[in-house]
Amino acid sequence: MALQDLPIQFGQISTVQSCGAVSYQDSILPSLSLPTSLPLASSQSVPLPFPMSHGTTTLAFMFQGGVLAAADTRSSCTSADCALWKRILARELRLYQLRHGRRLSTSGAAKLLSHMLHPFKGTELCVAATLCGFSGPSLYYVCSDGTRLQGTLFSVGSGSPYAYSILDQGVQWGLTVDEATSIAREAVYRATHRDAYSGNCVDIYHISSKGWTRRSREDLKEEYYREKERQERDGM
Repeated sequence: MALQDLPIQFGQISTVQSCGAVSYQDSILPSLSLPTSLPLASSQSVPLPFPMSHGTTTLAFMFQGGVLAAADTRSSCTSADCALWKRILARELRLYQLRHGRRLSTSGAAKLLSHMLHPFKGTELCVAATLCGFSGPSLYYVCSDGTRLQGTLFSVGSGSPYAYSILDQGVQWGLTVDEATSIAREAVYRATHRDAYSGNCVDIYHISSKGWTRRSREDLKEEYYREKERQERDGM
């Protein structure tokens, strides 16, 4: 189906409002000039505030120190869709900043992405994005059918059931940064150990009122061998 044949053209904001409260920052979204076509292959990429990670196990959660996000680095067949929409969203956020002299809030960015994805509901497009920010700790999940959810903990991808088994029992509001990092790392590791589509390395980001930091990328197979050695020493 050609884009021009869709009932709602690409990037057009639907007149149907999504459920949930609308913040003050969200009210500016109808003034955005959203894309009417897919970006050309020759278009220059928009610089991102930090490298964005994608994988088949992606997670993020809020705690007293901000937001912690983690992902494995093994790409799946849907990574091309995610990479494309990452560029589209980055472009629109940069255009908003140039027009209004300020950055769009995390809530506004999630609503913008939701509206742009909604016309593709029912198609083969597959995008599951977790948006983290700190205008106060904020965390949103946006899906390719336009679903937009706000929460304190999300995990998406084929390895997410294994990640949730660690996150549900370990995540608490009062965690320190080191404790939160350890839990996120463990959750991704367990997912990569059990899920054939997750693996390789883990990227971990900490977002707070002071900005963001990225932990050095770690090869998870080394953790597998270390755990195996521990089990052999303990006689398991």
